[in-house]
Amino acid sequence: MADVPLPHSRQLSFQTLPGIAMLEPGDDWVAAVLHAVAAAGPNDGDIVVVASKPISRAQDRFVDLDGVQPSADALDLANRVDKDPALVQLILDESTQVSRASSGVLIVRHRLGHVCANAGIDSSNARPNSTAGRWVILLPSSPSAAAADLRHAIRARLRRDVGVIVSDSLGRPFRLGSVGTAIGTAGVESLRDRRGSTDLHGRTLEHTEVAVADAIAAAADLLAGQADEATPAVLVRGMQAPRRLVAIEATHRAADRDLYA
Repeated sequence: MADVPLPHSRQLSFQTLPGIAMLEPGDDWVAAVLHAVAAAGPNDGDIVVVASKPISRAQDRFVDLDGVQPSADALDLANRVDKDPALVQLILDESTQVSRASSGVLIVRHRLGHVCANAGIDSSNARPNSTAGRWVILLPSSPSAAAADLRHAIRARLRRDVGVIVSDSLGRPFRLGSVGTAIGTAGVESLRDRRGSTDLHGRTLEHTEVAVADAIAAAADLLAGQADEATPAVLVRGMQAPRRLVAIEATHRAADRDLYA
């Protein structure tokens, strides 16, 4: 048997935070999540993962497609991808670059920096106050600022130092299915740079960077769900203390280094 040190046992736990009602424009989403976090009894070092949809609802990020006037560019692109011209206009408004466009598919670089389908615009759970219309909902205006707001509220009210991740379910270029992904962070090591460390055999790692926040968001998404589960927040316990705080923006690959975009 090779002379390799045996690891110590470690444990990581995830639990949903129930009791968060469906939020409407103007509702205090921070207070709603804070109440659920308080009921769970957070510890210093815990991480709260919050789905983006409740934040978007509270921020009134709803748009009725019937009120959107497509531009000539949107009309042309909509014809090429076979999508609603009003939806395509919204996608362009929320994006800085079109990455891929084909029948039924429109992949863009969102203004927040990540590459995703339809600029993260969603039609599920996207109707405010049961109002009639062709409603969709946009991502939060500033997910990292929202994460910071919740983190500060927990620190002020509960005297606990926790990290916060705002997540959304995004697709991936070369695999089927969506997965929970961090789109905003506060107090979290979003990217762990292991370059310069050594493996079990002493070999120096040259390219290893770990997407910590995305991994946590993906695991939390298994509990939060993407349909009618109504559990948009998850408490994560057992993560190692962050070596350094790294914002989620550090995980965005620059356009000139993105072979996909």
